[in-house]
Amino acid sequence: MAQSAAVISGLQRMVLYETRARYFLVGSNQAQTKHRVLKIDRTEPKDLVIIDDKHVYSQHEVRELLGRLDLGNRTKMVQKGSSGLSRAVTAVGVVGFVRFLEGYYMVLITKRRKMADIGGHSIYKIEDTSMIYIPNDSVRVAHPDEARYVRIFQNMDLSSNFYFSYSYDLSHSLQHNLTLLQRPYELWSSAESAAEDEANMRRKQDSFDIFEDEGLPTQLLYGVRAEPYYKYVWNGNLLERVKDIVHPDWLMYIIHGFCGQSKLLIYGRPVHITLIARRSSKFAGTRFLKRGANCEGDVANEVETEQIAHDASVMSFTVGSYSSYVQTRGSVPLYWSQDISTMMPKPPIRLDQADPYAHVAGLHFDQMLQRFGSPIIILNLVKKREKRKHEKILSEELYPAVINLNQFLPSQHGIEYIAWDMARYTKSKLCNVLDRLSMIAENVVKRTGFFVNRSDFYCHTLHPDERWGDLGGSISVSGRVQTGVLRTNCVDCLDRTNTAQFMVGKCALAYQLYALGMIDKPKLQFDTDCVRLFEELYEDHGDTLSLQYGGSQLVHRVKTYRKIAPWTQHSKDIMQTLSRYYSNAFSDADRQDAINLFLQVYQPAESRPHLWDLPTDFYLHQKTTMALPMDRRCYTLWWSEGVLSYLPIAFDEVPCDETMKKLSVKRVNRFDESIDIYAEFFRPYELTSFDDTFCKAMTNSAREFMPKTVGVDPSPFTVRKPEETAKSVLGNKSSKEETLVQRKTAASAPPPPSEEAISSSSEDDSEEDRDDDASVSQRSTPVKLWADSADSGRAQEEIQQHSFKEPYGLDLAEFPAEQDLLIYNRFAHLGESQQRRAARREHLHLANIICLEPVSCFPGDSVYVTSPPQVNRHSRDVFESHVMAAHGQVSGQRPTNVRPRRERRTPTEHLSRPPSLVCPAAERKEGAGGGGGLILAIPKQSKTKGRKRQEWQSG
Repeated sequence: MAQSAAVISGLQRMVLYETRARYFLVGSNQAQTKHRVLKIDRTEPKDLVIIDDKHVYSQHEVRELLGRLDLGNRTKMVQKGSSGLSRAVTAVGVVGFVRFLEGYYMVLITKRRKMADIGGHSIYKIEDTSMIYIPNDSVRVAHPDEARYVRIFQNMDLSSNFYFSYSYDLSHSLQHNLTLLQRPYELWSSAESAAEDEANMRRKQDSFDIFEDEGLPTQLLYGVRAEPYYKYVWNGNLLERVKDIVHPDWLMYIIHGFCGQSKLLIYGRPVHITLIARRSSKFAGTRFLKRGANCEGDVANEVETEQIAHDASVMSFTVGSYSSYVQTRGSVPLYWSQDISTMMPKPPIRLDQADPYAHVAGLHFDQMLQRFGSPIIILNLVKKREKRKHEKILSEELYPAVINLNQFLPSQHGIEYIAWDMARYTKSKLCNVLDRLSMIAENVVKRTGFFVNRSDFYCHTLHPDERWGDLGGSISVSGRVQTGVLRTNCVDCLDRTNTAQFMVGKCALAYQLYALGMIDKPKLQFDTDCVRLFEELYEDHGDTLSLQYGGSQLVHRVKTYRKIAPWTQHSKDIMQTLSRYYSNAFSDADRQDAINLFLQVYQPAESRPHLWDLPTDFYLHQKTTMALPMDRRCYTLWWSEGVLSYLPIAFDEVPCDETMKKLSVKRVNRFDESIDIYAEFFRPYELTSFDDTFCKAMTNSAREFMPKTVGVDPSPFTVRKPEETAKSVLGNKSSKEETLVQRKTAASAPPPPSEEAISSSSEDDSEEDRDDDASVSQRSTPVKLWADSADSGRAQEEIQQHSFKEPYGLDLAEFPAEQDLLIYNRFAHLGESQQRRAARREHLHLANIICLEPVSCFPGDSVYVTSPPQVNRHSRDVFESHVMAAHGQVSGQRPTNVRPRRERRTPTEHLSRPPSLVCPAAERKEGAGGGGGLILAIPKQSKTKGRKRQEWQSG
């Protein structure tokens, strides 16, 4: 089977040139060897006229074209002094084209920043954009409300968490992108037209092949370009007008969410941990304005989170080792909302429509079965016991809906439902929330499995782990495939959901590193460099998603549920709560209008009311309310056709005729620029600086988390104390003092506030719970910081000792003890005597011992020949006797330095005589001619009758 590779976009640098009648957008590749030109008409006041000749220009041809355009657009009056073609904007990508009440605008990306690298495919974050009005001023028809729509559109800040890639499909998972390259494209290659085959042959002739002159056959590859998953694409409607007109290289799809990458160094071996979150563009909005689901099964705050672990020492999808795990979050798939007309921190939950046959939930889970396969596991974290019903309303409706849908599914592919009141467990001092979550995570990962593109190591078979054999998913020759997904939800899908997803991700990461051969068993401990790095990624991930949906950062973090959060975190939680309340009350409506306008959910027109005049946007997101649906889904067969036949494999990853229609495949030379990921990543045609590379600026476990002290185990899987990490060592003095105070007052400090203790969070507290919290706060002792000067002095002393311990690895006091000084002086004198003794010793010359004769006639060579030194007979006999004694053989030779004893003595006389080398037993044996090994007399110290005497034992 021929290999395949993803097609790289050939337009990564763009320059917009302007004349009075047209815009010319000139795009080129990174090497600026191939160019394309897009001509945009400026004489049409309200229509978008774009011409793409589909021709590839060389650098010389595009310069000639721009020169002719410049010369042809100069006026006759000022032909010498003016230019007919002016350079307007330099860009790196096109977001799309949008129209309000006047003409069209063009949105270009002007700045980018690299955020991650996956197998040589770079992922960029949008840093700045430019919005350009296309029609000329002479044909512009002004409208009084145009400027207001422009301001609303620009409220959608594209520089905050929008990402794109020229060569990697961010709308799909790594599993989908890599399994796409393993499909048998020979079966579908006949679908290419004759014109495309001719173009491919022409392209092959233009390309350079080093093996062509050697008579070797040219290797052909399949270049694959997949249609994006439009649910996670945010500029799909902005490109809708031009996607059938222009070349696909002009189309660049962006996602919204989060992207972060860190480097885990395992004894110098780099492993990149990447976290990508894709926010759904369907039914998108802010916290209280978008709840539940719409009529098409799209839910609010739906985010797909994927964690990728790969060995960064090999940069290739075909050769390297890559692993990924996907989980999702989203609002409860029911018709429900919260009334925000009253100024309440937590508006009451109400069910808007009755859905006895779970029609909306069926549409939602049908989408998940198509994309992820089975099983679908629901982790519902809302409260189950409340004095006044609030969150419990959702659980009472969701569980019967799942039961109703499962009765029509096969039992092996049914939806699994796990309900756990996480807020109640958090209150209990006897229950550990994270231990319970780790048990749930272990069961979930065993059911779904994870993706890895390589087969098991031989060590996994030689030393099998009991948990490795129970792992689920689909196993093939090329590796493992994740089947099914975990769907986590609470009310807001923010704080509790992020902690639960972190615990599941931590469990999955252990299996991923075990599959890559990095650890010996699939288990990771807290307080290790690896878990700290992963926790920091997930906290950034949670803060970003919380800002996008709730208007503030996370209120409760992993440390809060571990009950090790510092006392300063309490005030930060209160500030985040107030920020979330302010955003929900005053700025969410404007943000919702900007989202609706950017996603083209609302399109301005003269015949319809303005966006700011609408009392609600309910009818914009519920399309069936404006017209009766022509085809209604069956209540029993609620899944799409063909989905059930391929389960547990996801339908979108099956190579069938329907999925192959979403791909464009072309045959190219293996050295073609459109698939050469080596040149795309390393860019040998550019002069780059090592200090500017992304890999050096990436978060590094050895630099950020591993202690800098001497004698520390460099393994990132070693459990360390919080004050031993590099971040605490490299922090400023205030952070060190704060850490010291936290360590001193850990026993007397009050416990961190539970998730129910904050009034504006999504949880609803009963009166009994509030009384319990009040009693706890009254019983807790207030913390007194720096009580007196003595405590302050001791603290400064500890800080100084801690600073000595960093570079030297031991506590260095100011004045050593007197006994230690005496030992030091004794060793110093001993060293001086040895130096004097060595100075008096004669220097040994190598020539006096052995004779070296040069072999080569060249004086620079160092090859010599020598003869072994001569050894006399006596030395040989001594050596042979020792060798024979070591083998247990008898030696009749008597050592010359041992004098035999001629008389027996009494025990008292035996103790008073000097030490002897031979005991009487050995003398008797030698005198009798028996022979044997030497038996030495070893002195032993003993105390007899209160005085010290020497006692000799034969040994």
